[in-house]
Order: sequence, then C-alpha cells, then structure tokens
Amino acid sequence: MKDNANPKNENSLKHVLFGSLIGTTIEFFDFYIYANAAVLVFPQLFFPSADSTNSVLLSLATFSIAFLSRPLGSAVFGHYGDKVGRKTTLVIALLTMGISTVSIGFLPSYASIGIAAPLLLMLCRFGQGVGLGGEWGGAVLLAIENAPPNKRAWYGMFPQLGAPIGLLLSGGTFLILTDTMSAEAFLDYGWRIPFLASSLLVVVGFYIRLKITETPAFENSKKEQEEVKIPFFTLLKFYKNQLIFGTFAAVTTFLVFYLMTVFTLSWATSDLGYSKRDFLLMQLFSVLFFALFIPVSALIADRIGRRKMLIYATMAIAVFGFAFSFFMNSGNPILVTLFLCVGMALMGFTYGPLGTFLSELFPTNVRYSGTSLAFNMAGIIGAAFAPMIAIWLATHYSLTYVGFYLTSAACISLFSLVMISKKEHKF
Repeated sequence: MKDNANPKNENSLKHVLFGSLIGTTIEFFDFYIYANAAVLVFPQLFFPSADSTNSVLLSLATFSIAFLSRPLGSAVFGHYGDKVGRKTTLVIALLTMGISTVSIGFLPSYASIGIAAPLLLMLCRFGQGVGLGGEWGGAVLLAIENAPPNKRAWYGMFPQLGAPIGLLLSGGTFLILTDTMSAEAFLDYGWRIPFLASSLLVVVGFYIRLKITETPAFENSKKEQEEVKIPFFTLLKFYKNQLIFGTFAAVTTFLVFYLMTVFTLSWATSDLGYSKRDFLLMQLFSVLFFALFIPVSALIADRIGRRKMLIYATMAIAVFGFAFSFFMNSGNPILVTLFLCVGMALMGFTYGPLGTFLSELFPTNVRYSGTSLAFNMAGIIGAAFAPMIAIWLATHYSLTYVGFYLTSAACISLFSLVMISKKEHKF
C-alpha cells in the first residue's frame, strides 16, 4: 500500500509543476511575440511616419501598455485567486491572454482602416497585460504551495522557466519566418502566423489547467476560515511595506531583461549596423544562459536563502551596468554576444528565486494578490518605459548613460532588499 501511494503523489506533483510551467510558457510566448513585432513589424504597419525613430517609439509605447494593465490583472485575478482558488483563476487568465493575442493576428493595418488600427492594437495589448498580470502570480503559487519548505525556490523556478522557453519559441518563430519568406510576404501576412498559432498552445494549456487540483495551502486556509473580504485592502492596511519594498526589489529584474532584449534589438539593428537576423540569433543564444542559470540560482537560494541570493545578483547587475557601452559599442559581434550572455545569466540569477521570495512576504489569504501586485508594479517601473528611456538616453547622450540607468535601478533594488521586513508566513 505504501509503495503504491508514493508514485501517485509523485505523478500528481509532476503534473502540478508541468501545469505551472506550460501556462507561463504560453503566456510569455504570447507576450514576447508582441515584443518582437513591436520592433520588427508594427512601426511600418501601424505607425507609419517619415521619421523611422518616431515610428519605433510609438510602437514601443504600445508595448508599454501591457505593463500598465498588468497590475489591474493582478488586482482582479489576485482577488478571486485568494477567495475562489488558484485553479479557476489561472484558467481564466490563460484565456484572457490567449484571446487578446489571437485577435492581434486578425487586425488590419493602418493603411486599411487608419487610426482605428493602432487603437485596436492598443486594446489587444491591454488585454495581454491583464491576462499576464493574473497568470504569473498564480502559476508561482501553484508550484511553491505544493513544495516542501527546503525546496521552495527549486519548485518556484519551474514557472520562471516559462520566460526563457517562451522567448526562445517566439524569437525562433520570427527567425524562421524571416528566413523562409520574402520581406514583402512577411510584412503582408507572415507576421500574423505566430499570433494565430498561439491559439493551439492555449488549447493545450487550457486542457492541462483544467486537470490541476487546488493547492494544499489554499485548502487549509479555507478550512481555517482565514479568508479576508477584500485582499487588496488587507494588503494596503497590514502589508504595505512588504508590497512597496517587494516591488522595488524586483525592478532591476525587469529592467535588465528588457534592456537585453527589446532595447538591444532595436538599437543594434537601427544604429549599430547589425542585421535583424544576425542579432536575433545572438539574442537567442544568450537566452540559453538565462534558462541555465534559473535552476542554478534556485538551488543556491534554497541553500543560502532567497533574499541573500537576490542581493548578490543585484550587486553583480549594478557592476555590469558600467560595461554597457564598452561591449555594445565594440563593433565586435563576439564581444556583443558575450555581453548579451552575461546579461542574461545575471537575469537568470535574479529571476530564478524572485517568485519564491515575493510569495514568502505574504500569508496565504492575500498571497496571490500581494505576489502578483508586487511583481507587476515592478514591471511598470522597471520595464514599461525602459526601451523608450534607453533609446532616448542613447540618442541624446550615449550608451554609457543606459548603463548608468541600469546601475541606478540596481542600487534602488539593493536598498529595498536590505530594508524589507522578512517574516516567514505559514504555507
């Protein structure tokens, strides 16, 4: 009897971890295909202008809309995730993101319907942000609320792996399409393929999410009648410091990622003379280091502590900022690739234990809301306008100031990590 029980529990655990991974992979794939299109396609099709820089900036402005809507998704889905349960909320979040993404694939261009085209694009991007705002926190909780205390960072890194996997899938898809299609065909209909194809991934994720059971921590919280009426108000009243410092602790994670992806792709292809294909290949190679160091950082974090791991990673990012201009302006593709790999490795070190760290700041009855809001508010501060700010700094000053921008953010995150009140809550 005992021997038969263990495999069953183990299979259930594998199903939960895969369910958390597949969901975030789909969500981030959807999110990143927009990021690629915002640089490669949307400036010409939705924001035509005599000045190409203005077209890119307008396109990147729509990119930022999702970060502004993510806290709304966090508040809404977090509310129901803390009151109704993680499972149902995660299914709805996935559908919200999926419908918004597929809709982009059907949008006509500015040439067809004028100003309505970018407005509809902005609406779809808003929906993407709401969906992802509700997805990430729930996926992390699905993993760590099923984890033993000494392996929370390890379990919590499974949904985090969805980011590099989603990025590899999205970047690889665009690379294949641009390699196999003419530029005219790609701009005409080829760019729509990834958005429409995401519907297949959503169906798979939807099926898996429906089979997931509720987490033990949430079930215990319900049994003990720990539910609060409005989790958001409870957060502001009792956990305001954790919410504020947790948000700023995560800012650098967002900034380093979007500087290494959206900004470098835009700047390298428009100002440094790299072809889009070559630089996408360099970026995709660097993402392997992002994926590799997520589990490495999780293993270390379970040994030395989540906060200490994040402090060390943030200090390294602060130093890394000073090397920004030297590597990007080197004119040497090998040095630029090395620069991207180091940046992505540092991203892995800070991103791996981040979900576990944030979730441990809040008790079960407000954990979905608190974790999601801290993470997505950090997205507004650290990423929503990061590509535009970086382009402005590089254009009006130099790439050195983009590095200073990153270093300054790392110092703010470091201060927050040191100051945050870390009280262990029951799981």
